[in-house]
Amino acid sequence: MTYSSKYANKDIDDLFDAVLKLQTREECYRFFEDLCTVKEVQDMAQRLRVAVMLDQKVSYHLISAETHASTATISRVNKALIYGADGYRLILDKINSKSNEGAI
Repeated sequence: MTYSSKYANKDIDDLFDAVLKLQTREECYRFFEDLCTVKEVQDMAQRLRVAVMLDQKVSYHLISAETHASTATISRVNKALIYGADGYRLILDKINSKSNEGAI
């Protein structure tokens, strides 16, 4: 299946191609520290953690308490899980597959 994003353009393609070339956690830290603000990276990490917890059927209240995410952020992530482009689902399935092998 081929996915066609409504946001696709050459610059974004180049960005994603660059991300796909990263091979280690250290390379990711180096690239994302240069590319994003600390807050942007923290926000993305928080959203992923929220998605993992929503996938585990954790309540909004507990997710908010543990991640300090607002209910608006939790709701946005939940909406993406239900109605989005399945990007969270792709990565959650990969994470779950790795954790079943003993590593995340």
